[in-house]
Amino acid sequence: MTDVIPYVSRLFIYPIKSLDRVEVKSTKVLKSGALKRDREFAVFDKSGRFVNGKRDERIHTMRSEFDLETNIVSLRVQGTEQTNVYHIEKEHEALESWLSEFFGFPVEVKQNLDTGFPDDTVSPGPTIISTATVETIASWYPELDVEEVRLRFRSNIEISGVPAFWEDRLFTEADETVNFQIGNVQFMGINPCQRCVVVTRDPQTGEAYPNFQKTFVAQRRTTLPEWAEKPRFNHFFRLAINTRLPATEQAKTIRIGDKLKIY
Repeated sequence: MTDVIPYVSRLFIYPIKSLDRVEVKSTKVLKSGALKRDREFAVFDKSGRFVNGKRDERIHTMRSEFDLETNIVSLRVQGTEQTNVYHIEKEHEALESWLSEFFGFPVEVKQNLDTGFPDDTVSPGPTIISTATVETIASWYPELDVEEVRLRFRSNIEISGVPAFWEDRLFTEADETVNFQIGNVQFMGINPCQRCVVVTRDPQTGEAYPNFQKTFVAQRRTTLPEWAEKPRFNHFFRLAINTRLPATEQAKTIRIGDKLKIY
């Protein structure tokens, strides 16, 4: 596979955890290794727990647009025309009020500029998947297209120029890492990402896809490439790669077109 040249073809960040993505051409790295503005905000209930798709499937029906330049977020309930627009800092209370009414209980919107609110606090770097992987998974489900699969799995960095599941090369045995570079940014590949109930639901409506997990697990097992470290799959409901970045990579930039090189 010496002719394989992996490169970044798409970049996504999710300014408000669990809400819709923003596609960007470049993004910088925080000291924690997370991407700047990714999961920078999150919704919490009054007991301090995340309000997300794992807990409340209604969040799937909320459409959001986030302007990274102005910090203005537009919210709309799927199937309705009314759009509610807020400056996330200057109109913070009004935003929380609208969200509290939507969920039916009081919520708070919190911000973390240093690390964001990653799902994996041990490996808070961007998640990586290949375009070919997304396309292959779409072929497993007659009613899903490639874009819906992309929306379900919510990865940060999409790699093209490689075959399906090539990203399984980016992790190895437990307690070891695979060192690689995207552009001039150093990465450590940690493990295949464990998936949750969220990916089994329609990202626009929250409706569950029949036997999604059962189909996925069966297909993932039979298509696991020979280069994957099979012992890392205590189960096969895993997809995309969790990463860490050294603190030395702070403020470096990842761009569309950057090449990925394992070393």
